[in-house]
Amino acid sequence: MPAPPSDPVPRLYRTPPDRFVAARDEAVAQARHSGDVRGAREIARLRRPTVAAWLVNLLAIERPELVGDLAQLADALRDAQRELRGPRLRELSAQRRSVVAALVAEVRRLAADVPGAPSAGKLPLAEVEATLNAALADPGVAEQVRSGRLLRPAHYAGFGEVPRPQLRLVTGEEEPPAPAPPDRRQDRGAMRAEQARRAARAELTRRRRALEKELTRARTDQERAETDLDAAQSAERAGTAALDAVETELAELERRRAVTEQELSRSRLARRAAERAAAVARRRTGEVEAAMEALTAEEGDADSGTGAAD
Repeated sequence: MPAPPSDPVPRLYRTPPDRFVAARDEAVAQARHSGDVRGAREIARLRRPTVAAWLVNLLAIERPELVGDLAQLADALRDAQRELRGPRLRELSAQRRSVVAALVAEVRRLAADVPGAPSAGKLPLAEVEATLNAALADPGVAEQVRSGRLLRPAHYAGFGEVPRPQLRLVTGEEEPPAPAPPDRRQDRGAMRAEQARRAARAELTRRRRALEKELTRARTDQERAETDLDAAQSAERAGTAALDAVETELAELERRRAVTEQELSRSRLARRAAERAAAVARRRTGEVEAAMEALTAEEGDADSGTGAAD
């Protein structure tokens, strides 16, 4: 039995999306051929990424150290936001823009080296940039980016710098300023934004549940199809073995037929030789019998002549 192939997942997610399905089917066939039925099923469950997600996966697979640097920058940004360190946050934000721009340029370079990749003008680099920014803001997105198995680009509308608090030096000669009254319009806007975010999350949850149900049905159908395929392959192997046995038997019969035909040919030659010998013997017998008859006749004539002379 051939040795099982090495992990095909990174190779699949390096493959341009328009060739992903064919490459996945080939990897499934190789796993089945090597006897790895479970691995074949796991590979068959892999889904094709969008072009933008493929570009991010390509970066994570080919340049994991750059994605690691991005994660470190994300941690620093979150620390600065939590601690409201304005100068540090501005510095890190500028660094963020520089790093993301460099990563997008690296993505463009990596894609140019992949055979069959879309041309540079058709690469969705804006979606790549949005996904990298989302990874800086959301640890969950960052983990998906690091995995190299991203299926869709990500967006994060809430990313941004935390505004610095307004501070004032208080001396003993003056009273501290009274707190500013709350901005009701800002509160209402924040409430509407929060309601919109909740509605969006609810819609995403609804869509996810629908897709999960559809995925469950699809996996059930796939399991059934895989079972039918295994049964068909077993039947095919049994049929092939039976055909091989019949062909072996036919070959033996052909060999025996050839031997019998040779023996029959020798028997026919022997018969013909015996027929010729018998004909010669019959002819000789006839000749001898004729000579005997002639001799008998001569003897009779001789006897008759002797009697007359007496």
